[in-house]
Amino acid sequence: MFARWWARRPGYALPGAWTALVFACLSFTPSLLPRPAFFQGFVAGVSAAIGYGLGVLGAWVWREFADRGVRRTRPASWRWFGVLACVALVLALILGVWWQRAAATLVGLTPEAPLATVLVLPVAAVFFVVLVGAGRLVAAGYRLLARWLGRVMGARAARALGGVTVVVLAVLLLDGVLGNAVMGGVNSMFSVRDASTQEGVVQPTTPDRSGGPGSLVPWDSLGMQGRSFVARGPNAARIAQATGASAENPIRIYTGLDSAPDAEARAALAVRDLERAGGFERANLLVVTTTGTGWVEPSSANAFEYLTGGDSATVAMQYSFLPSAISFLVDQQRARDAGRALFDAVYEKWSNLPADHRPRLYVFGESLGSFGGETAFSGEYDMANRVSGALFTGPPNFNPLYRSFVDHRDAGSPEIEPVYREGRIVRFTNVPSRPTPPVGKPWDRAHVLYLQHASDPITWWSPSLILNRPDWLEEPRGRDVLPSTRWIPFVTFWQLTADMPLSMEPGPGHGHNFSGEHVDAWATILKVPGWTPEKAAALKQTIRANLSAGYTATVLDK
Repeated sequence: MFARWWARRPGYALPGAWTALVFACLSFTPSLLPRPAFFQGFVAGVSAAIGYGLGVLGAWVWREFADRGVRRTRPASWRWFGVLACVALVLALILGVWWQRAAATLVGLTPEAPLATVLVLPVAAVFFVVLVGAGRLVAAGYRLLARWLGRVMGARAARALGGVTVVVLAVLLLDGVLGNAVMGGVNSMFSVRDASTQEGVVQPTTPDRSGGPGSLVPWDSLGMQGRSFVARGPNAARIAQATGASAENPIRIYTGLDSAPDAEARAALAVRDLERAGGFERANLLVVTTTGTGWVEPSSANAFEYLTGGDSATVAMQYSFLPSAISFLVDQQRARDAGRALFDAVYEKWSNLPADHRPRLYVFGESLGSFGGETAFSGEYDMANRVSGALFTGPPNFNPLYRSFVDHRDAGSPEIEPVYREGRIVRFTNVPSRPTPPVGKPWDRAHVLYLQHASDPITWWSPSLILNRPDWLEEPRGRDVLPSTRWIPFVTFWQLTADMPLSMEPGPGHGHNFSGEHVDAWATILKVPGWTPEKAAALKQTIRANLSAGYTATVLDK
């Protein structure tokens, strides 16, 4: 039945079908995270479409060299293909289920029910047909344009000019007219969401929060994530209860997109509100570059405040309405501008204070926030000269400083946990509760720490995966990545592309989920004396309970 249907297919070529089958089967190999059936179908369909295109291209090149035309494919060839395709796909599905269940166990997820596998091939078929059909439409447009141009110029020139024209029109359509229309609609949709307020979040009644009494930043201008940030968090009483020592009320300052017209103005307003609240009089000052929607990672902010006894001020500002999954692709420049503007504004005020009256200055950024946080610095010595420490978690692969540190790591250290210049300033860790490598080497200057997971697709995704094997797939795999994970041209790129939307699904310590790990990371950076695993466990439990209860500043003040 399959062979008869395929023989009546709308013009599919057998060479392309064979390479499509090979690519589809390879797509079932493991990557960083377990893929649900729909995502596996997507990867299989896209990989098959790419394989089909490569097969058709290869057959055309061969015919050109052999100087012969297209030969009619015998029905028996299609029957053999149909039989082998059925066998190969069944084996690939079985192995895929086994690999995905093993990967789920490594990252703390419950494996998907095997029955869900029945969705994979239908989903793959839909993506394959749509993508091949789209490619054929483009090819038909090219041929039509080349024939029209051939009326006024030579055939070779017409083909060349037609190809260039089609490529340019496609780029302009996707990146210009269509891209702008889509992004305009998406931005409008999320700007409406940004105007809402999460349940349980109420305006602060203390002057040490933006939007509270005396604040220079209106409550309504903070955005959804900004209102949640300033309204939540521990107060002095709760910190004292957890630490057994006297504490202060932490200061939280924030400006939203509606607080001022541009990044520099929002940064200047944040600094004025920080000064108004007494932030420069605290012992510790943390500058945060947010993620896409303006989100400040709550376990990081809480950990910093508990470990400093509340003698701290945290300042952040929003640069986008879009969630990180979209900002990751389209808001890099805004993240760069926001990170530099906020740090520069804070640093200008801070550097003009008497040296013995300056708070210790720290920087934090997670995911795209780490990209923005890095942009204020030119290198490791610039960081060491201007801050007491920095924490960057889940850095994207395109972070300039991060890539420089990793690419120039010490010989013998792996990409998933590199050592840079013997760890004199910048260090990397996969598990912050363990001693930070290189163990035993001096770390006397500012502590700059990158926290990354071997199973985090946000960190390891890169367009270079299409044709280049990365070091992390040549070196021993990380603790939560299957040893059978391999690099496959084209396929690995789409596997990690499908992994990215799933990056927050694994449990803490895996994927892009760093919840709770900030406690040990900040304890390392702040050089907390007498730090023990027991203290870490107790503080993690306290923060976890606070976040689960959704404590707000108003509630804690009662």
